[in-house]
Amino acid sequence: MRKSKSYLAMRTDYEDASSLIGSDLKELRLAAKKLAKHAVQLGSLGFGTAFFEWLASLAAIYLLILDRTNWKTNILTALLIPYIFLSLPSIIFSFLRGDVGKWIAFVAVILRLFFPKRFPDWLELPGALILLIVVAPSLFADTLRSSIVGVAICLIIACYLFQEHIRASGGFRNSFTQPHGISNTIGILLILVYPIWAVVVYIV
Repeated sequence: MRKSKSYLAMRTDYEDASSLIGSDLKELRLAAKKLAKHAVQLGSLGFGTAFFEWLASLAAIYLLILDRTNWKTNILTALLIPYIFLSLPSIIFSFLRGDVGKWIAFVAVILRLFFPKRFPDWLELPGALILLIVVAPSLFADTLRSSIVGVAICLIIACYLFQEHIRASGGFRNSFTQPHGISNTIGILLILVYPIWAVVVYIV
């Protein structure tokens, strides 16, 4: 009788241990699924931020080119310089902050000082952007650009430019019907999307 009792006890202990292991493995599988899901969500958010950053920088440069050519815009284009400075992708920013940007800034300063008649007006703002990128202290070039403060500044600039463009066009509907109005409006909307997305990602 004692042997049968011990045998039954060992069998029930084994079943309890196996059920505990099974439940633990089930919890591990659930945790792994949650981890994978969150990683995918964070990866998609990060990809979206990088994508909109590139898009906003290209749109801001596009608006700058429009205003410097015959397609005059109704916006204060000087505000596009700090916007591009803060939203420019890190790869391009680091490239321009190196020797290449220094040479471009050096040539621009020489032309502006000694050959002012050969320095076209449409190069004033791009030259200022290159100078700003090259000479900016690390507080602005490294800390401010990668912080929520930089994103907030971009959002303020984009909102201001958007409302100024709508006011100058005589309303939101007119901004899409005037000559070249669609291209200007779409460009301003694109520079508005990136800071909004970045703020949402930061809050989430």
